[in-house]
Amino acid sequence: MDWLSRLFEMMPVRGRLDLRCAYGAPWRIDQGPGEPNEIPYHAVLAGSAMLDDPAGGRPLKLKPGDILLLPGNPRHVMHDGSGAVPLPARNRASLNFTISENPGSEERLDLLCGHFAIAPPHDRLLRSYLPPRLVVHAGSDAGDRDTAGQLAGLVALMRSESAGDRLGGRAMLNALSSAMFALVLRLASLTDDAPRGLLALAGHPRLAPAVAALFKEPARAWSLPELARLCGMSRATLARQFQEKLGRSAADLLTDIRMALAANELKKSSLSTGAVAEAVGYQSEAAFQRAFKSHMGITPAQWRKSRELSGEAPERPAA
Repeated sequence: MDWLSRLFEMMPVRGRLDLRCAYGAPWRIDQGPGEPNEIPYHAVLAGSAMLDDPAGGRPLKLKPGDILLLPGNPRHVMHDGSGAVPLPARNRASLNFTISENPGSEERLDLLCGHFAIAPPHDRLLRSYLPPRLVVHAGSDAGDRDTAGQLAGLVALMRSESAGDRLGGRAMLNALSSAMFALVLRLASLTDDAPRGLLALAGHPRLAPAVAALFKEPARAWSLPELARLCGMSRATLARQFQEKLGRSAADLLTDIRMALAANELKKSSLSTGAVAEAVGYQSEAAFQRAFKSHMGITPAQWRKSRELSGEAPERPAA
């Protein structure tokens, strides 16, 4: 299993289309922040949009085919760039999603707005490895044409499904949103200017074997020399490349993977804390308890209890 598939197996992501915006200039969208475990997305189908920089920098222009993810989940403002007072918009509920429209007749914007929901605590972990803002372009003119073409086809299918109320439409749109998240990350990892974080690390050809190994066998006691040999480089070079691309060490990434797995395993009612510790690579239950509390802010027992109080039914291992 490749590292991205393994990541989504560990940290399931549910996509949802919230709005299809059909605006004529002048218009303005003011959204966020969403729920703490959400990552908003916007896909430009037609027209263009300006995304304001909250720090006061130059706005970012989004064009047809651009898909914007905001892992930082901030309040964000998008507009047509004219500076004119926006026309009032009204929402019209359809069977499977909501359509937002205004009476404008100037340049038209067609925009899909939704979000990705990641179950705690994985939302914090995933967000820490992604940039606050991520933009990829879907289309034949993008850098990696195969993946960009797949993404363009998926967005076209979402456009078609959101053109009317069809049987199973909500399920289709939400499933397509979830698939879009994986394709966006795949495309971002393949670009030459992949943003610092897991995408840049995984997209680095010489470092990819180490990333794959950590995700494939997280319970193994990986050493820096072992990982360096997999990548065909010295320990010092490997350590430097991890810091440059990821912003943290290989040991940090391994701990994050182990804690994500442990959080999942602790939801299984029949597994003791000691069994979970061993399953994720800790020979000492006490060492696991310390690492889990340092990483999560609560003990394994408190985490298990919090899941029960949240209404999550304890998982039972398959027979």
